[in-house]
Amino acid sequence: MAEKKTKKHKNLGKNQTIYGLHSVKAALANKKREHEELFINENHRNLAEEYRSKVKNIKILNQKDFNRLYGNEKSTQGIVLKTNDFRRPSLEEFIKNENSKERSVLIALDQITDPQNIGSIMRSCALFDCKCILISKNNAPDLTSSLLKAASGAAEVVNFFKVTNLKRSISELKKSGYWVYGFDSSNNNKSSDINFSKKSLLVFGSEAKGIRDLVKKECDEIIKLKMQTNPKFQIDSLNVSNAASIALYEFFKS
Repeated sequence: MAEKKTKKHKNLGKNQTIYGLHSVKAALANKKREHEELFINENHRNLAEEYRSKVKNIKILNQKDFNRLYGNEKSTQGIVLKTNDFRRPSLEEFIKNENSKERSVLIALDQITDPQNIGSIMRSCALFDCKCILISKNNAPDLTSSLLKAASGAAEVVNFFKVTNLKRSISELKKSGYWVYGFDSSNNNKSSDINFSKKSLLVFGSEAKGIRDLVKKECDEIIKLKMQTNPKFQIDSLNVSNAASIALYEFFKS
């Protein structure tokens, strides 16, 4: 693969702050992690006993102190975990493992920067057995607290690879037998039925600009999802996370 300089242990021991009930619960269930502290709003003190076997250092804070440290409960759901990231595979290791499978679906995101969208896509990946998201390093978020919350625990099982050159990485995946589908809702593209290859890479661009031309040239097919447009409200495209969910479902049921 192209990203040979990736350090295999670059994530090991990196501090992470995770909030949100589902994300924290998934992280606590991940035996590869080492946890430091768990902070709980006093309104949810019943969670302390539930998680005491997972993390030794649990602090129950009154609502005032909790809000002062971590903001209101709307974003954190009253629970915050301080933990260390776990050892994740390199892209080369991951693809080597995928090559042993009869079916494999991966996602590549071109110029998508919104952590909420990426987290939502990651969640769909976990539900439809897609174990990898590829994204360019430039202008791409890390696995931040907000992205981890949006992923709702999916970051524990879906690999998130930030690559130097997305075009080159796609080209390398094609050599590994992946057929590349670019999803583009532009008016000059006709809606298409999708006949997925057993090894498929699904590429999505930003809602504003779509897939860049240099990346689009690496796609074997350009797909426009079939939908009923609404000219009255000038709605002619899906949010990228919704489009990714539909495409993954179509692969999953094929």
